[in-house]
Amino acid sequence: MNAADFATYDDDTEALRQRLRDPDAAVRRIAVLDLIDVAGDEHAPLLVAALADDSPAVRLEAARALEAFESPASVAGIVPLLRDEDLEVREAAAHALSELKHPESAQLLLPHARDEHPFVLVSILRGLRELRVAASFDPALDALAHSDPLVRREAVAVLGYLKDNRAIAALMHLAAKDREAEVRRAATGALGFSQGSQALPALLAALRDAAWQVREEAATTLGKLKPASALEPLIAALDDPYWQVRLRAARSLGRLRDRAAVEPLLVTLTHEISNLRKEAALALGEIGDAAALPALQRAEQDADPEVRKSVRLALEQIRAAA
Repeated sequence: MNAADFATYDDDTEALRQRLRDPDAAVRRIAVLDLIDVAGDEHAPLLVAALADDSPAVRLEAARALEAFESPASVAGIVPLLRDEDLEVREAAAHALSELKHPESAQLLLPHARDEHPFVLVSILRGLRELRVAASFDPALDALAHSDPLVRREAVAVLGYLKDNRAIAALMHLAAKDREAEVRRAATGALGFSQGSQALPALLAALRDAAWQVREEAATTLGKLKPASALEPLIAALDDPYWQVRLRAARSLGRLRDRAAVEPLLVTLTHEISNLRKEAALALGEIGDAAALPALQRAEQDADPEVRKSVRLALEQIRAAA
């Protein structure tokens, strides 16, 4: 950038700064939108200042714009908006926090990680989730006992991302006992980081939960962990009343690669729901048992092209393993 370019750059920045102080809120709002198009990290302070504007429309646009900035400096301006009088502004601030990627932002969020207001606490936990800082463990563990199920769900997510074995017992308890199915589902999924057998009783119990979403999550998590003891329960899950659970059970049986699952999967290969036929074919391919070849060869004529594609892949896998 030459001297003339620098002069133009400075002039444009000063013009935007003046417009951001204009008495007309509509002008200030357009200035924020224009700032988004030209802004680099050095312009973040202008957007942070706009977060305190008298106009909700200006605050909203500034909060949306700051989603794109990695600078932790923007977090200090966004957090107060979680209590903004305008619902749309509060939601934009919460979304901006959920997009944080810079680890240093955690230090600005942690002081609010035990906030009394559920919406604020949910937003803070969501912001901490992917930052994966060890200091978020204790507040997240405490939040598992919160009366608001949304808070409990976000706390579960933080602990699942941290993958700290100290959380396993608490997550098992929620997976089995929480009164909200969505929290039980989240806790069941979060247990996927456990590598030993400690969480297996809770996961196998979750495969019999009253809510199909929890059973689906349990089937998925068992497929990640691949314990031999999950074979029979997953085979039983192929008869679940909900096809979503059956699909995940078929997928996980493929990951277990136990030949005892071949016959039940061959039954699923003829199911009227094409997604189930597709998953059964893929699972049979992963298991690699030649006993599945005749049924798979018949399935090459399936009416669904996605099923035929999965069948061809399975046939290639089994033949390659022979």
